[in-house]
Amino acid sequence: MPLRPSVLDPLFAPASSLPGVGPKIETLLDRLLGEPGRPARVIDLLLHLPQGGIARNLTGSIAKAPIGEIVTIGGTVAAHRPPPPGRSRAPYKVLLEDETGDVTLVFFHAQRSRMEKLLPVGGRRYVSGKLELWDGHRQMVHPDRILDEGGLADLPAVEPVYGLTEGLTSRVLGRFVAAALERVPDLPEWQDARWRERNRFPAFGAALRLLHRPASAADATPEATAASPARRRLAYDELLASQLALALVRIRMRRQPGRVNAGDGTLVARLEAALPFELTGAQRRAIDDIRRDLKSDRRMLRLVQGDVGSGKTAVALLAMASAIEVGRQAALMAPTEILARQHFERIEPLVRKAGLRVALITGRDRGAERRRVLMGLAEGAINIAIGTHALFQEDVEFRDLGLAVVDEQHRFGVHQRLALGGKGDAVDVLVMTATPIPRTLALTYFGDMDVSVLDEKPPGRQPVTTRLVSSERIGEVIAAIGRAIAADDRVYWICPLVAESETVDLAAAEERYAELRAIFGDVVGLVHGKLSGRDKDAAMERFAAGETKILVSTTVVEVGVDVPEATIMIVEHAERFGLAQLHQLRGRIGRGERPSTCLLLYKGPLGAMAKARLEMMRQTDDGFRIAEEDLRLRGEGEVLGTRQSGLPGFRLARMEVDGDLLGAARDDARLIVEQDPGLLSERGQALRILLYLFERDAAVKLLGAG
Repeated sequence: MPLRPSVLDPLFAPASSLPGVGPKIETLLDRLLGEPGRPARVIDLLLHLPQGGIARNLTGSIAKAPIGEIVTIGGTVAAHRPPPPGRSRAPYKVLLEDETGDVTLVFFHAQRSRMEKLLPVGGRRYVSGKLELWDGHRQMVHPDRILDEGGLADLPAVEPVYGLTEGLTSRVLGRFVAAALERVPDLPEWQDARWRERNRFPAFGAALRLLHRPASAADATPEATAASPARRRLAYDELLASQLALALVRIRMRRQPGRVNAGDGTLVARLEAALPFELTGAQRRAIDDIRRDLKSDRRMLRLVQGDVGSGKTAVALLAMASAIEVGRQAALMAPTEILARQHFERIEPLVRKAGLRVALITGRDRGAERRRVLMGLAEGAINIAIGTHALFQEDVEFRDLGLAVVDEQHRFGVHQRLALGGKGDAVDVLVMTATPIPRTLALTYFGDMDVSVLDEKPPGRQPVTTRLVSSERIGEVIAAIGRAIAADDRVYWICPLVAESETVDLAAAEERYAELRAIFGDVVGLVHGKLSGRDKDAAMERFAAGETKILVSTTVVEVGVDVPEATIMIVEHAERFGLAQLHQLRGRIGRGERPSTCLLLYKGPLGAMAKARLEMMRQTDDGFRIAEEDLRLRGEGEVLGTRQSGLPGFRLARMEVDGDLLGAARDDARLIVEQDPGLLSERGQALRILLYLFERDAAVKLLGAG
C-alpha cells in the first residue's frame, strides 16, 4: 500500500499532540471531530471552519460604546463593591471608568480575592462583552474577556465562533486551531496556475489562515465566508480530489480490455415484443446508449437514473438480453431481498417465453436448491442471476459473466460495484437508481460513469393527487380509508419518522397498527425492519395478494413491492421527511388503472423549510425538480443519505453554493488523467498529496494496479 507523503504527517497527527490538549480536552475533541475508531486529528481542527465571528477591536470610549452590542472598552478600575454580609446571592460589582463615563462590571458567585487580583483598584484594564443599560446605568454582566495591556495586544480584532460540543468553548477551541495552523507545512501547489489567478484563490495554507483569522466580523458571517476566495479555494481542492479519484477509477476500468457484449439484436427484439407495454422515447435512448457501449471493445460503466416508475427494469432486461445474445451471462444485484424478489417475479415470465433461464440468489438460500443454482451458473445453463449482496459470495461462480447490473447504486459503494464486475472477464457494468439525482450530485458521486436519464413515464401511469392534511383531521382520513377498502383499493400507511432508531420508529408503527386493527380487523398488516426477511416477505405478499388491504410500515424498510391495486399512500408526520423520501413513497401508488391519492399528514405549526418541502410535493411529481429543491433545502449529505451509505460526504464543498466549481473540477481531473495518468509530473506529484489530504487515497492504490 502506498505510504502517505511524510510532508502531511503533521496534519494527520492526533489532536492530542497539540500543546495544552490533555485527556479531558482530548475526549471533547474526539467527540466533536473524531469518528468511531479514529481520534480527532490536526487536519480535523483545520477543516472545522468558523460559523461566524465576534468583533473584539477596541471601542473609542465608554460613553461612545453602543448599548446592546458586544464591545471592547478600556478604563481604570475605580472601586470594588462586594455583596453586603449575609447576602451571598447578591452580585459582586466593580466600577470601571474613563474620562467620558463609567461602566459597572457585574459578577455572580465571585471570590473577592480573585476579583481584586484580576481587577486591582487603580489598574488599567480592558473588558469585552455585551454592554447593557440597567436602571439608567451602563453595565456588563460577566465580561467575556478581562485583559491588561499585554492581553489586549494579543487579542484578535475578530474572535471566530465555532460549532462546539458540550464542555468546549469557542475560545478554547480557537486556541487549539491556532496551534494547528502553526503545523501547516509548505505544500506544493496542485491547482492550475491560470485557474487560481482567475479566481483570486490564495495558497492552501493562506486560505486556512484567512478563514480562521477573519479581518472583520463582517468577513466571518456565513454569507461572506461562503463567497470568500479562501473557502472557495478549499472547496475546489476537495472537489478536485473527489473528481480525480473517480477519473482514476474510470481510466483503470477503461484501460482494462473489454469484450463485445452485444449480438445482432434478435433476442432483444423478441423480448421487447413480449413486454406488455410500448417503450418510451427515453427508454429507447437509454437502450441505444447501452447497446453502443456493449458493442464497443471498451468497458462500459453507465448510470441509468430514472424517476419513480420510469421503467428501469425493462431497460435492464433488454441490456442483459444483449449480453446473452453473444453467449455470455448477466447478473442483477438489488439492495434488499424484497426488491430482488420483485425483479425476479417481473423478469422470469418474460425470459421463460424466450427460452432463457433466470435464478434468484439471496442470503437465505440453503441446501440442494442452492447447489443446483450454483451449478447452473458455473456451467452456463442459467443465463441471468438476480440477487442481493449474496451475489458477491465466493462460492457464486459464473461460466462467463458479461454484464453486471446494480440497482439502487447509492446503497452500494464503488468497491462493491467493482467486486461484482470482478466475477467475470471484461464485465460491463450498468448501474441504476430510482432516486433522481441533481446534475451536480450525479457528477460528484458518479463522475466515473456515463449517464442516461429516463425522464418520461410509461403510458398508462396514473397521475397521483397529493393533498396536505392537518393531523387534527385524522378521523376523517380513517373514515376515507374505510370507503377505499370497501371498493377493494389498498392503502399504505407510513408511520412517522421518530428518530434514527428502528426501535423508536417501530413503537410508533405498532401503536398505529393496533389502532387501525381495532377498527378494521384482520385486513391490517404490519411490516418493519426488525422482522426477519422471511416474515417481511410474507407480510408484503399478503398485501400484494389482497389478504391484507392496509399495510402499516416504518420507513426503514424499502416498500418496493409493485402493487397496482394500492391507490392510497398516507404519510404520517410528513413534515419530518425529506423530499426525496416523500417522492419515493408516493411513487408506490399510481401503478394501476385507478386514480390514486397521497395524503401528507402534518402537525402544525410548520417551520419554513417543512412548509416549502410539503408545498413542493403538492405542486409537482417531477422527481428531478424535487431533487434539485431537496438539494437547495437540505444539502448533499442528506439528499443521498451519505451519512448512512458510506459515500464520501464533503466537509467544505457545498453543492448548493459550489456547484459551479464542480464542472471545472471534473474537466480538470479528466485532462490530468489523459495527460499524466500515473501522476508522475511535478503537478501530478502535488496532486498525489491532494488525494491523501482529502482522504481519497484509495485512488492512489489504483495508480500502481494497472
